[in-house]
Amino acid sequence: MDEREIIKISEKIFIPTYSRYPIVLRKGRDVRVWDINGKEYLDFLGGIAVNVLGHCPRKVVMAVQKQVQRLIHVSNLYYTEPQLNLAKILIKNSFADRVFFCNSGTEANEGALKLARIYMKSKYGKERYEFISTYNSFHGRTFGSLSVTGQEKYHHGFEPLLDGVRFVPFNDADAIANAINEKTCAVILEPIQAEGGINVPDMDYLSKVREICDKEGILLILDEIQTGIGRTGKLFAYEHFGIEPDIMTLAKGLGGGIPIGAILTKEEIAKAFAPKTHASTFGGNPVACASAVATLETILEDGYLLNYCQRMSRYFMKKLNLIKEKYPEKIKEIRGLGLLIGVEFTFTATEIVNKCIEKGLLIGTAGDGSVVRFTPPLIIEKEDIDEAISIFDKVVKEVTD
Repeated sequence: MDEREIIKISEKIFIPTYSRYPIVLRKGRDVRVWDINGKEYLDFLGGIAVNVLGHCPRKVVMAVQKQVQRLIHVSNLYYTEPQLNLAKILIKNSFADRVFFCNSGTEANEGALKLARIYMKSKYGKERYEFISTYNSFHGRTFGSLSVTGQEKYHHGFEPLLDGVRFVPFNDADAIANAINEKTCAVILEPIQAEGGINVPDMDYLSKVREICDKEGILLILDEIQTGIGRTGKLFAYEHFGIEPDIMTLAKGLGGGIPIGAILTKEEIAKAFAPKTHASTFGGNPVACASAVATLETILEDGYLLNYCQRMSRYFMKKLNLIKEKYPEKIKEIRGLGLLIGVEFTFTATEIVNKCIEKGLLIGTAGDGSVVRFTPPLIIEKEDIDEAISIFDKVVKEVTD
C-alpha cells in the first residue's frame, strides 16, 4: 500500500484518540527515521523521550533478538534471569531496595498510588488516603494517574475521578505544606514537568518538599517517567537536587523502545505489597527486561553517555538562545535540563512544529501548545544539533515574519 492508502484505511479502523501527522514511518537508525516514500527525518522527539539510544541501537537489537529466540513470555508465576538482571541494575544505581515491573508509565503511577495508600493505611490507619499533586502535572491517562494529573483538559468527560486529590502550584513548597492535613498520604511530583511545558523548578524546591514530607510523615513519590534513564544528564533527575524519593516510577526510556515500566521503593514500604495486592501479567516480560538491561548497560558504561548528554545539552541550549536573541518578542524562554528542552513562544506553536516536520525535523509541543519540546536521543552529535537548529531557525523566521 502507498502512504495515502495506509492513512485512509487507518483513519477508518482505529479509534480516533490520536491527532496524527500525515507520515507513515518505515525504518529508523540512530537519530533518523525514513517514511514509506524514502524521505528522511531528523528525530528530535525520540518517540516522546523513549528512544534514549536512538532508533534500533545495535546492543539493544541484539539483546532482543537473543531473548526472543530463548524465551518470550512465562508470567510472574516463575523467575527469569532478565528480570533479575534488570532489577539488580536499578537497585544498584538508585535509592531503592525493591522493584516492581509493569508495562507503561501510567501503570507504574497507578501502582505507586496503590502502594502509597496501602502502606500509609497499614502504618497510620484508613484515613490516610489523600494525595497532593501540582497544577500542570501529567501522570498518565488511567483513572488513578489521571486523577493526580493537574490539567483539566485531560479530565473532561471522565469525571468523577479519584477522590482525595489536592492540587497546588508547582515550584511552591509552602503550598504543599499548607495543603497537608490529617488525611494526606503522599505528594506526587515530576522533578521537571515535561508534558506540562518543560517546567524546571528552583534547585532547592525538591529538598524543601523532602523536608516537609519527612516532618509530616508522608511519602514523596517522584514520577521520573520522562526525566529518568539519562534524559537530564543523570540516570535519574532526583540526583540533580540532592534528595531521594520514597517511591519512584519509570517507563519511556527504560526499555530503549520496548514497552516497560517500573516502580522502585524502599524495603519498609515495599512490604505493604503482599501477594495478591498488585500484579501485572506482562510486567517484567523477559524480552522487555533484556532490552532494558542492554539500554542501562550502555548508558552506565564508564558514565560517558551521561556526561556526553550534559555537553550536548549545553551546546544545544547555546544555539537555541542565539535564535531567541533574534526573536525576543516571539520567544519567551528556553528552559530544560539535559536533553529535555522546551522553547516557549508567545503564540501557539503548532505551525512551527508542522513546518519543521515538512522540512525533515520531528519535534512536538508541550504545555498549552506554546512550548516546542525537544527530546532527542542522548547519542545526538553536534552536526545533528546544527542541522536541527538550521531548520528550526528558518521555520521560526517564516512563521514570525
